[in-house]
Amino acid sequence: MLANTLTEDRSGSAYIKQSNQLLYTLLKMRVLGIETSCDETAAAVVEDGHRLLSNIVASSMDLHAQYGGVVPEIAARSHIEVILPVIHEALQTASCSWDDIDAIAVTYGAGLGGSLLIGVMTARTLAIAHDKPLYACNHVEGHVYANFLTDIGPTLSRRPEFISGSRAGGNGILKPVQNDESSYMLPEKQPKFPMLAIIVSGGHSQLVLFRNHFDYSLLGRTQDDAIGEAFDKVAKIIGLPYPGGPSVSKLAETGDPLAYKFPKAKMPGYDFSFSGLKTAVLRQAQAEIGESYDFPSIKLSERLSDAQKANIAASFQRVAVATIVDKAKQAFQEFNPTSVVIAGGVAANAELRRQLTEAIPLPIDYPDLKLCTDNGAMIATLGCFQIMHNQPAADPYKLVPDPNLSM
Repeated sequence: MLANTLTEDRSGSAYIKQSNQLLYTLLKMRVLGIETSCDETAAAVVEDGHRLLSNIVASSMDLHAQYGGVVPEIAARSHIEVILPVIHEALQTASCSWDDIDAIAVTYGAGLGGSLLIGVMTARTLAIAHDKPLYACNHVEGHVYANFLTDIGPTLSRRPEFISGSRAGGNGILKPVQNDESSYMLPEKQPKFPMLAIIVSGGHSQLVLFRNHFDYSLLGRTQDDAIGEAFDKVAKIIGLPYPGGPSVSKLAETGDPLAYKFPKAKMPGYDFSFSGLKTAVLRQAQAEIGESYDFPSIKLSERLSDAQKANIAASFQRVAVATIVDKAKQAFQEFNPTSVVIAGGVAANAELRRQLTEAIPLPIDYPDLKLCTDNGAMIATLGCFQIMHNQPAADPYKLVPDPNLSM
C-alpha cells in the first residue's frame, strides 16, 4: 500500500509535494482511473501498472448517433447520470473497497470541456472524501499506456488468441472472436524503450518517440483533421451511421481499394494532413453522380449505388491508413526503436494493422479492442506509472480541466 502523507495544510503546496514522499512497496498498489473526455463514462482499477482488475464503460453513443456525431451537452448530461454507478461497479468488479484503493487518476485533458469537468470534479471530490492522492492524466498519453497492461484479475478472463508478429507465429492481425466484455487479449510483456507510439483517434493523429516513461518527443501530428475525424466525415458523405470509423471499415471489406486514386498529402517531416483526402472523396462522389461541386454533400448518399459507396470506402481507407503507415515506417527507420505500439480508437482498424505489419519489421503491440477506445484502464495504468516515477500529484482543491491539453 502507498504511504499516506496527506497533511492538514490545504493551501495546495502539501498536495504537490506529497508525490515526492509517496512510496510504493512490493505490496499491491491499486489505482482507480476515471475517464470522461468525450462520450464514454469509464472507470477501472489497475494494480501495479500491469494488472487489470476491472474496466467499466458506459457509452452515450446511441444518444449521439441520431445527430451524426457527439453533442457536447448531451455527453456531459450523460456523464452526470452514470459516473457514480460506473465507479461503484468498477470497484465492485475489482473486489475493492475504498480502503484498497491507493490513489485516483483522472483525465483532465484533452477533450470536451463539459465532459472533462464532470470527471475532474468527481475525482476531486472522491480524493478529498476518501483521503486519496489525485493524479491528473493526459488523455493521449493514457491511450499509449493501455499497451502496458499484461495481466488480468480474477473476475476477468484472458483470451489466448492474441497474436502479433513473433507471438504464436502470428501476422499481427487479431482473430475475430465473440464479443465478451469480461475477456481480454493482452500482450505477454510490456513494451520496451525506446518506443515509437502511433496515436490515432477521432481527435488525434501523432507520432511520439518515448525514450523512457515521461521522457518523449512529439515527432509529428496532424495539421488539420485527425484520421478518425476524416473517417467520420467520409461516412457522412456516403450515408453511413455514426460512429464512422467502424462503419467505413466494414463497408470497405466489400469494395475495391484501387477503384479510385485518391491523393495522399505530402507533409514535411512527420506531420499528417487529411483534409485534402476528405475533399477528394467529396469531389469523387459528386462526379460519380454527374453533379457539380456545389451539389450538397448531405444528398450524395441517396444517389450513390451500394457498389460506389463500397469502393469509395475502401479507396479512402487505403489512402488514409497509408498516410499514417508511411510516416511510421519513416520514423522507425530513422530512430530504430526497440518497440512499436499503436494507440487510440483507430488502432482497432484491421487495415491499419495489416499495413503496419507489412511495413515495420518488428512485432507491433496492439491493445485489446476494448482498450483502443476511451476507457478508464488506460488512465489508471498511467496513474500507476506516475506514482512509480515520482510524478507530482495534483491538488484536489485546485485541479481544473484543460480541453486543449497537448503532449
